[in-house]
Amino acid sequence: MILVEFFSSDDCRLCDEARDVLERVRQSIPFTLSEIRLHAGDSLYDEYSDKVPVVHIDRVPAFRYRLHEGMLRIRLQQVASHGSRPATEDEADTGELLP
Repeated sequence: MILVEFFSSDDCRLCDEARDVLERVRQSIPFTLSEIRLHAGDSLYDEYSDKVPVVHIDRVPAFRYRLHEGMLRIRLQQVASHGSRPATEDEADTGELLP
């Protein structure tokens, strides 16, 4: 099963939107969802706190700042069918997809 790690923080509107996207996509493309809530003092807080939401697919960074439903579906389908690292693309105006 594909593992999706979702790094979020409290009081984060973009995180709430990303969570909704993840739940919606999970209805049609099964994956294991692990949400990691970041708090000051956590080991990953300094690395991710100003970039949330951050999403990793099978431990590979895939999205930060915004989660695009269409791209998430494509990446999950790629991983499910090929077991390969998801493709990457930059979208400077609407969020950042990671290599």
